Parts: sequence; C-alpha cells; structure tokens
Amino acid sequence: ITGPFFSGSTADGDLLSFSATKLTTPDGQTTGNRAENVIARIETAPGSKLQVRADLIVLDIPDDLATLTGDVIIDTSNGYRIDTGALSSKLSEVLLIAPGAVAAQSPMGDLTAGNMTVKKPNSAENAQMLFSGGVKLVYTPN
Repeated sequence: ITGPFFSGSTADGDLLSFSATKLTTPDGQTTGNRAENVIARIETAPGSKLQVRADLIVLDIPDDLATLTGDVIIDTSNGYRIDTGALSSKLSEVLLIAPGAVAAQSPMGDLTAGNMTVKKPNSAENAQMLFSGGVKLVYTPN
C-alpha cells in the first residue's frame, strides 16, 4: 500500500497517528506490517506533542507493539530533538522506549544517555522523558 495513514486514540484520550510512504506485509506473516519513511504523531490529552520520524517501522497490532529503526528522530513540543537508532512503542498508550544510545538537543543544552523512556504517569499528566544509563548534559545557559 502506498501512502498509508492510521490514526486513533488511547483510552486516556491521547491522539496517535502515523503515515508512511509504503506499507507491506512480509511473505508468510499474518500479524506484522512494515512501513517505510514513517512520521508518527502523539498528542497527549493534557497537550504535549511528539513527532517521531523513522526509516522503518514494524507494526505488530496483536502484540500492541511498534518497532522503529534506522534514523529515528523525536521532536517534542517543549523543545527537545532526540536522535536514536531504535525505538519501541505501545500502540494503545503513550510508552516509547529507546533501548540504546540517545543524543538530544534540549532547551538546557546537549544531552546524551544510554537509553530513554517516554511515558505518562497517569491520564491527567503530560508525558515524561526519562534518560538513564550514563546521562551527560552539557548545560548552555541563556
């Protein structure tokens, strides 16, 4: 399928959407789809926004999982730009996990970490970014 688009919402009212240039189902698979040149958008009910771009995404809807790989870039409404090589995400809730190294440009300065998680503590709060695994921040004051 060329030009696929998917959108929906979580039980907490967060809006999720993704588009791609091409969607395929690999031979012999019945539960997974692969999409190329993906743009995913998340808008939480309280108002924070994330845009995620990736070279490739594998969607496993029965397992509620999306796996993004290649050049994965996350832009947030609060001024962060995060680069990583892989990201996994739930499809039914705001939960993104970068299991490997991340590099970020933030309003505070440049940040690197061994991994990162983006999640919502509860339905009334905005998403939180949790960096761990040897976090280094080079603070740049305004």
